[in-house]
Amino acid sequence: MSDIPINLAVEDDLSEAVLREMLRQSQRPFSIGTCHKRGGYGYLKKILPGINHAAKGSPYLVLTDLDRNECPLALMTEWLSHPKHPNLIFRVAVTEVEAWLLAHREAFSQFLGIPTDLIPYDLDAIPDPKQLLINLAKRSKKRHLRDAIVPAPNSTAKTGKDYNGKLIEFVRQNWKAELAKTHSQSLERAFNAVICFEPIWKN
Repeated sequence: MSDIPINLAVEDDLSEAVLREMLRQSQRPFSIGTCHKRGGYGYLKKILPGINHAAKGSPYLVLTDLDRNECPLALMTEWLSHPKHPNLIFRVAVTEVEAWLLAHREAFSQFLGIPTDLIPYDLDAIPDPKQLLINLAKRSKKRHLRDAIVPAPNSTAKTGKDYNGKLIEFVRQNWKAELAKTHSQSLERAFNAVICFEPIWKN
């Protein structure tokens, strides 16, 4: 089976780690090329039309957060003025990629050392998964995780000093998309899109 070349475009390091892990766990022969990642939502929105055009020659997997947008379809329609090329996999995490991590409820609760029941069943229904994750981390008995994930007292930072680092560690070592997707429909759609992807090559 020949390799499937694919490039990535994401908002941040955590999203990149999640996509790389999804591609690996898909057991498809993906060969990852370039990863576009220069700082958030606005950059992705700006470059997406160009990525859609470039996908004719090389497939792309793009992930953004829904955040406060109405719904994934509305976001996709707003971002793409031309029809989406079949070689572009454009997925939206509802409402943030943190929901996809939390969706592997058993693994994430073990990671923090908290009861699994503290994590909701339907993570796509949570309006602020990042804040939920931080609140859960505050309850962790593992001080190194609390210090890394939770903002320091009186700090203006929204996350702890090694927030992405510790969550990326979780993704690489413990997170399983196949199990997590049962608690996140947006993850299920994204993972299925990766598993079923077949690039189209035109002579």
